[in-house]
Amino acid sequence: MEPTLMTEASVMSPVALFLQADWVVKGVMIGLILASIWTWAIIVSFKAKIGRTHKAIDKFDSDYKKAEDIDAFYRLHSDSDLPIARVFSSGVSEWRRSTGGRTIDRDGTRERLATAMGSAVAGEIDRLSDRLNILATVGSVAPFVGLFGTVWGIMRAFTSIAAEQNSSLAVVAPGIAEALFATAIGLFAAIPAVIAYNRYSHGINRVEARLNRFADSFHATLSRQLEGRA
Repeated sequence: MEPTLMTEASVMSPVALFLQADWVVKGVMIGLILASIWTWAIIVSFKAKIGRTHKAIDKFDSDYKKAEDIDAFYRLHSDSDLPIARVFSSGVSEWRRSTGGRTIDRDGTRERLATAMGSAVAGEIDRLSDRLNILATVGSVAPFVGLFGTVWGIMRAFTSIAAEQNSSLAVVAPGIAEALFATAIGLFAAIPAVIAYNRYSHGINRVEARLNRFADSFHATLSRQLEGRA
């Protein structure tokens, strides 16, 4: 009795289900496993990137509030690739272009500053959210790919029943098991992708809000300097 149970357990193991699956179902399983590995790689990299970005924003904002000379602070951070530093640099660059002439259009300068820094914020958010769409794609497509493997496996099980003219569980179980295994792999790939997408979308939105707050604060500072020049 025990050897039979062990044999059935080994036949129904994940490795055995994969090896005995039809080549179509194998292709579905391999694709979903690769998608899952890719998803977890993106999840790990995004977690590190979002964490570094928030820490960098905290430090930069703290240093900016302590700075007494904006030009000196700009020279110190002009080559930085931090998102908040790029927003700051875009504001300083537009300020210099708009106030470099003999006459200054105050309203036009304010509008150009807002546009320049708003565009910089949008560009940095696009750069930060790169590959986030992959998580959304995997989360929405993987269950249907797994379902395709399930349907194909069940069709194969019914074909086996017709060929052997035997509807016993021993004939039906392997095909149905491998079919459901494909669905399980699809869900294994999709569920973390959906959770991570929602989580990191929220993180990107927080970064965008912080960059916009900094841009508004810097815009107010430059606007006061513009009033002083007038």
